Amino acid sequence: MDAALEVTGLRKSYKGFALKDVSFAVPQGTIMGLVGPNGAGKTTTIKVILNLVRRQAGTVKVFGLDNRIEEKAAKIRIGFVHETPAMIEDIPLRDIAAATAPFYPKWDAQLCEGLLREFELPAGKKFKQLSHGMKMKFSLALALCHGADLLILDEPTSGLDPVFRRELLERLSAVIQDGRKAVLFSTHITSDLERTADYVTLMLNGKVVFSSTRDEIRDGWAVVKGGREILEPSRRSLFRAVRETPYGVEALTADAPAARSAFPSAVFDRASIEEIMLFLNPGASHD
Repeated sequence: MDAALEVTGLRKSYKGFALKDVSFAVPQGTIMGLVGPNGAGKTTTIKVILNLVRRQAGTVKVFGLDNRIEEKAAKIRIGFVHETPAMIEDIPLRDIAAATAPFYPKWDAQLCEGLLREFELPAGKKFKQLSHGMKMKFSLALALCHGADLLILDEPTSGLDPVFRRELLERLSAVIQDGRKAVLFSTHITSDLERTADYVTLMLNGKVVFSSTRDEIRDGWAVVKGGREILEPSRRSLFRAVRETPYGVEALTADAPAARSAFPSAVFDRASIEEIMLFLNPGASHD
C-alpha cells in the first residue's frame, strides 16, 4: 500500500530529551495509533511532522511531499486536531469556519454545515461556550471540511467521556473507508487502540520500540509465567523484560511462537499494549 505518511530516521534533541532515529509509515486507508507514556516523544514527533519544530536529521513525507521543501502543499493535505483546541473564544463557530475556509482550496461549505448539524454544534454559539467534548468535535469538523487526506490527532480522546470517545473513534474509522485517507493519532489510552487502530507504533524515551499491525502485536507479544527455570541463560534472549512476583517469574517476549516451543509447560497470556509499556518502562506515567 502507498504511504500517506513516511517518517524516516527522525532526530531532534533538547536538553534532557531526544528523538532517536524515529521511523514509521502510515499506509493509506489505515489508522495508526502512536502510543507511549507521557514524555515518550509522541507530541514532539507530531510537531516535527507539522514542521512546527525543525528536525535535525531524517525525512518526513506526506503523500510523497517533503514537509519542509513542499510545506504548503503537504499541509493542505493534513487536518490537525489538538487535545486542547485553541481558537478565538468570543467568535461564533460559523465565523471561525468562514475565517478558516480561505486557507484551503478544497474547503466544502456544505459539508461543514452538515457536520455542525451532525455533531450538534450550533453555528451561532461562541467557541468559549462549548464543552471540551464539543470543542473536540468542532476541531474535527474543521479538519474534515477542507478535504484533509491525512488526519493527525494529538491525544484526541484525553479527558473525554467513554460515549464520545467511542463516537470519535467510529468517525475516524469512517474517514478511511475510501482507501485513500489515513489517520495518525497519539494516545496513552491504550484501550482505544485495541478496537480501532490497524497499526500501532510504540515509543519509549524518544525511540520506536515497534511499528506493527495490531495482529502482529497480538500474535507476537506475550507474557510468559513460570518458575525461575525459564530464565536459564541459553534462552534468556527470548525475553525483552522480566519481573519477579510472589508466585514466580513473568517475562515479556516479542516472539511468542519461539517461547512456546522453548517452554511448553509455562503459562502464556497475550500481552496488551499497556502491558508491553509497563514491562518495558515500569516507572513511566500511564493512564
